[in-house]
Amino acid sequence: MPNFYNDNKHLKFHLSHPMMKKIITLRERDFKEKDEYDYAPLDFEDAIDSYEKVLEIVGDISGEIIAENAASVDKEGPSIVNNEVKYASGTSVNYEALKKAGLIGLSLPRKFGGLNFANTAFVLANEIVSRADAGFANIWGLQDCAETINEFADEAIKEEFLPKFTREGATGAMDLTEPDAGSDLQAVQFKATYDKATDQWLLNGVKRFITNGDADVSLVLARTEEDTIDARGLSLFVYDRSHKAVTIRRIENKLGIKGSPTCELVFKNAPAKLIGSRKFGLIKYVMSLMNAARLGIGAQSVGIAEAAYREALKYAQERSQFGKPIIQFPAVYEMLSVIKVKLFGMRSLLYETSRFVDMYKTYQRIAEERSLDAEERQEMKKYQRLADVYTPLLKMISSEYCNQVAYDAIQIHGGTGYMKDFPVERLYRDARITSIYEGTTQLQVIAAIKGVTTEAFLSRIKEYEKESLRPELVFLRKTLIKMTEEYEQTVQNVIELKDEELLDFHARRLVEMAGNIIIGYLLVLDAMRDEEYQAVAEVFIKRAEANNKERVYYINVTEQRDLGIIRQ
Repeated sequence: MPNFYNDNKHLKFHLSHPMMKKIITLRERDFKEKDEYDYAPLDFEDAIDSYEKVLEIVGDISGEIIAENAASVDKEGPSIVNNEVKYASGTSVNYEALKKAGLIGLSLPRKFGGLNFANTAFVLANEIVSRADAGFANIWGLQDCAETINEFADEAIKEEFLPKFTREGATGAMDLTEPDAGSDLQAVQFKATYDKATDQWLLNGVKRFITNGDADVSLVLARTEEDTIDARGLSLFVYDRSHKAVTIRRIENKLGIKGSPTCELVFKNAPAKLIGSRKFGLIKYVMSLMNAARLGIGAQSVGIAEAAYREALKYAQERSQFGKPIIQFPAVYEMLSVIKVKLFGMRSLLYETSRFVDMYKTYQRIAEERSLDAEERQEMKKYQRLADVYTPLLKMISSEYCNQVAYDAIQIHGGTGYMKDFPVERLYRDARITSIYEGTTQLQVIAAIKGVTTEAFLSRIKEYEKESLRPELVFLRKTLIKMTEEYEQTVQNVIELKDEELLDFHARRLVEMAGNIIIGYLLVLDAMRDEEYQAVAEVFIKRAEANNKERVYYINVTEQRDLGIIRQ
């Protein structure tokens, strides 16, 4: 198999985005650690070289090992042996390869054994691994839990747990959901009680649908405040598997991502340590954790879509019917063109979002070391607002596109795509979960609609509009400006009705309209750096314009009685 980084020039294209210089320079504090760590970069060029080399290693392991094991892992799956999760044999081989390569804890500080990589580099790695095996990406990608510990835990907890990831290759898990608290996490009833005699927090209760549930290190959401029923009574804890105070009740038998163990867990007086302060478990720490996870699902969605596109393209080139390869039939090459356009669009949105996250997270860390000046504070707030609305937009669009791409990839294969002889069948099953876990598409709309009503999306669109363009790209901007005017007027029309139910009813349509314009601009701006993106931008914007007009029409003709048809 090829190197999954080197064979995809679009990854290097996004790594070389102009904004990366500022992100890396800020993250490296002007490269002040070069005298303390021999592997710390000397300057920006040295840092990018390090990123490239590490991503090449990820690409090599993904192509040569993880992708080769994907089919057997899907078939074998994990099991429970003596109250421990036993990975499929291929999964163990995969993880050991990444562990030996030092690829656990990529973004953690060097003082804990990490590489201090920008979040965008980790997202790139996540896309690569997801292309090889989306189920395995869940296991490897949960090193994000270490980032939450690093961001919110006290120094003693950091010193205890973070080296477990970087030096021991520890696995992570987010133990959040329960049988009666899935999307509604403020309904969590799992208990944490403080034992004064032992100066120890003890966890009791059941957690369900926990990805990689038997991980070495788990972040657990629990209710600490008596007589509370909302988010203010919840706190976050870190649990070490070595305590052996958890029973694995079962591993779920899933449609896809079968190599990733999804567990039901029973905690009985499990000792744990409090992360940060009480009462902030959900409203601060888990929200940050889940936003990182949603960015990870964005990368996973792009990785699956990349794999599905390549399988469909290869099959269409090799399969002949009626005397010629099927790729020569308009019905097929149109599907492939649309797949490519969606793939490019979702990837551009993914890395735009990751750069926003990098900027505000880096400023947050700098603020812990020194006071930010007025310009820095303004930038931090700006990028935090953007990250807050772009993250659900990304999760919604990328996961929906991923499902559409996988669907069309099977269609291009015809009957053979429905058989387990071809990888596209597994990709189709793996894709389905992306629009469900870490918050369904419907929940992402609830979060993203704030970008519509607060004009956060519109403000950013206006910034894109002012960017300098080559003359041959100006006509695309003119179309996007018309689309923006139509979007702005439609939003105003809905808001002026002062009907919250109607706003909720049209929320997805409004968010999708904004997303179409944003992705259109991102592809145009990408075309400024690489002419290949112009053709993609043209096709995307034509389709997006028609898509938005359809939404405007339906919004305009909707009547109040249309909202309640199911309730009648």
